[in-house]
Amino acid sequence: MSYKTDIEIAREANKKPIQEIGAKLGIESNDLLPYGHDKAKVSQDFINSVQERENGKLILVTAINPTPAGEGKTTTTVGLGDGLNRIGKNAMICIREASLGPNFGMKGGAAGGGYAQVVPMEEMNLHFTGDFHAITSAHSLLSAMIDNHIYWGNEQDIDIRRVAWRRVVDMNDRALRQITASLGGVANGFPRETGFDITVASEVMAILCLATDLQDLEKRLGDIIVAYRRDKTPVYCRDIKAEGAMTVLLKDAMQPNLVQTLENNPAFVHGGPFANIAHGCNSVIATKTALKVADYVVTEAGFGADLGAEKFMNIKCRKAGIAPDAVVLVATVRAMKMNGGVAKADLGAENVDAVNNGCANLGRHIENVKSFGVPVVVAINHFVTDTEAEIQAVKDYVATHGVEAVLSRHWELGSEGSADLAEKVVALADSGAATFAPIYPDDMPLFEKVETIAKRIYRADEVLADKKIRNQLREWEEAGYCHLPVCMAKTQYSFSTDPNLRGAPTGHSVPVREVRLSAGAGFIVVVCGEIMTMPGLPRTPASESIRLNDAGQIEGLF
Repeated sequence: MSYKTDIEIAREANKKPIQEIGAKLGIESNDLLPYGHDKAKVSQDFINSVQERENGKLILVTAINPTPAGEGKTTTTVGLGDGLNRIGKNAMICIREASLGPNFGMKGGAAGGGYAQVVPMEEMNLHFTGDFHAITSAHSLLSAMIDNHIYWGNEQDIDIRRVAWRRVVDMNDRALRQITASLGGVANGFPRETGFDITVASEVMAILCLATDLQDLEKRLGDIIVAYRRDKTPVYCRDIKAEGAMTVLLKDAMQPNLVQTLENNPAFVHGGPFANIAHGCNSVIATKTALKVADYVVTEAGFGADLGAEKFMNIKCRKAGIAPDAVVLVATVRAMKMNGGVAKADLGAENVDAVNNGCANLGRHIENVKSFGVPVVVAINHFVTDTEAEIQAVKDYVATHGVEAVLSRHWELGSEGSADLAEKVVALADSGAATFAPIYPDDMPLFEKVETIAKRIYRADEVLADKKIRNQLREWEEAGYCHLPVCMAKTQYSFSTDPNLRGAPTGHSVPVREVRLSAGAGFIVVVCGEIMTMPGLPRTPASESIRLNDAGQIEGLF
């Protein structure tokens, strides 16, 4: 049986004018800044006007460690949002924006799939409302002002060997990872080594997604450490006098983007920080606004629960003063089989033993989520090749952990296929069972925070960090940064730092390569293993197949 592609389904969508979508949330037309007919930004005046309302219920969608078999976290987020509306609840979703780099590389779209999608699909995966361009511009302005400051006398006495602020572009380009800038003689400045990261790895992106308003945004931008002097003291963005102009560039980007699902339910799509080098969640301002205008808000966190959910709980919830009422943990039969040792080419054949062998990864994530004091339900994202015996094997395994697994067919059937999941989520969220708490306190020493995550979430035996790294953490504590949470940067494919070590490994070590202070965002980045902040294109990038057809439609993007 053949199925329509995501883009075919999206193009058949019966979209409503964005003003009608806003009306569902009580947002008047004059509080929407339209970008065409089907997307708009929500005004800061409206956001300010709803702050005294009570919060709705917050539902986090997370997943097992990603595999090439696919898990469908965003698809489940969208499907659940539609399912909640189908059963009569006032619900909306909050997801991240898509980066151009992966779209033209190998990942593809980031708006769901099948009959659980957010539209307009093409725009969301390309320029959208220009937020990422604004972030790139603000970041680039600071880069230019740092080099300009050095050129015109270097009043701050910046050691040009210790300029920490790199440049960014929203594209996968390995040639830019490490460069030499300011070549060409006296008129072009002082030559130095630098490099590019992808825009989603920018601290400006993380700051925009954690800031509560424009004033908070400007303060956080001013707190960015851009370089160090010869005496090792930090030079801040405010020392370069760049934070005001950066805020001006980001003024519109701070406003959440309102769009709709295929079933005309509201969605905020805003922000897109890396789930490795940053916290991997949509913006605080979008989530907190959604909680004021909807009774149930479904959001997601990047990668598996060991990265995304852990950072959502320990960083975003801590910073924003919010707490999840329920967690949905997404898994697929195909991914269980792959974790159980089945090759990708053989995933279509029934293999209950492999499903059972692969469920350890799922079980580990269940235990971890429950350790935050939040009730969890497992969503089995249905694939048409799944058999009844395989599905039952997952349900039976999950039951041994004291939770329920619900089959959800939202990809194939939309909200009709996710209604059962929605009913279970409402029961959990309304039960009052959540006793949320981060797994470490603010005042715990930084290295102990790293150890807590490594041992409690990854089940590692130890953290390996040389004296230089430990001393750096102690220096930051003495400088007043001891209260910051830690943001672990490691592979998404395993609980360990080895991407090939699947399942639920124990007895491993977590080697720390370096630590970085993101003073503006408000966390310490702990880099474990080989993490790329500027991806490269694959041998055959998706961009080779992307073009306009004779009808002027985009082909090859999905």
